[in-house]
Amino acid sequence: MDSFLGLLRIRVKRGVNLAVRDLGSSDPYVVITMGNQKLKTRVVKKNCNPVWNEELTLSITDLNVPINLTVFDKDTFTVDDKMGEAGIDLQPYIASLKMGLQNLPKGCVVSRVQPSQNNCLADESCIVWDDGKLHQDMILRLRNVESGEVTIQIEWIDVPGCRGLKTEGTG
Repeated sequence: MDSFLGLLRIRVKRGVNLAVRDLGSSDPYVVITMGNQKLKTRVVKKNCNPVWNEELTLSITDLNVPINLTVFDKDTFTVDDKMGEAGIDLQPYIASLKMGLQNLPKGCVVSRVQPSQNNCLADESCIVWDDGKLHQDMILRLRNVESGEVTIQIEWIDVPGCRGLKTEGTG
């Protein structure tokens, strides 16, 4: 458990204006990969604006391993079609976690992340204090596709007995 830092909960909320890959619609699902970990949401049939509201949890051992989100269209008789992809940039969120904040008012915005060429954000993303935890909502613009965005929320989970994240001044 020495190399294990903690868990990252990714709530895959919904897709907006996803690409059409079947007759007039698609059957989308999301795959999140990090190193050799691969997690999937359920398929939402015939919907280019699906609501998943599913929580997927990654075990984090290295903060520098990229996290990728890919949307696919489920096909019955052929290989599933790719409907775009996006990278999840953890660094601003991790920097906020390492500040070691405590006892902030509920809903307090700790940091704002602007869309740039270095991230896949479609809009400003806020890192927010809520009931003793930090979370970040992101609207990710999918790449390598004609249209589509996916809304997610990330939240760090400390696990007792793990190395955890060193806060400023402790490591």
